[in-house]
Amino acid sequence: MTPQPNFSTRLRVYWEDTDAGGVVYYANYLKYMERCRTEWLRELGIDQSRLRAERNLQFAIVDVSVKYLRPAMLDDEIRVTATLTRMTPATFSFDQAVWRGTVQLTQGNTRVACLDSVSLKPRAIPPDLFKEWCSGQ
Repeated sequence: MTPQPNFSTRLRVYWEDTDAGGVVYYANYLKYMERCRTEWLRELGIDQSRLRAERNLQFAIVDVSVKYLRPAMLDDEIRVTATLTRMTPATFSFDQAVWRGTVQLTQGNTRVACLDSVSLKPRAIPPDLFKEWCSGQ
């Protein structure tokens, strides 16, 4: 399957995501972005548990930045987006955002590294995965 350069997933804001005022706690936006990237991988047919078990490979965030523009609130339906912006032999980067309808709530950037799951040291993304991700771009 060819990767979608602009992937999105919809989520609902639950009570557990908010502070006492019903506003999403700032760290939960990172969780929303993680869920979006995970769903992007699933859409590509990439099973992270299998990668770890069969290839001793896992991914880790090495850099993230988020600008908080507007708050999400309890019961909001939000859309979280991920756009693949850069790939190197051992990392891939995304522009990410959280939206409520047409209102942008956050703007973020995330860089993900490929690691050996035993040593936790950086390693190159296997060529078959890299080829799959770069096809059509």
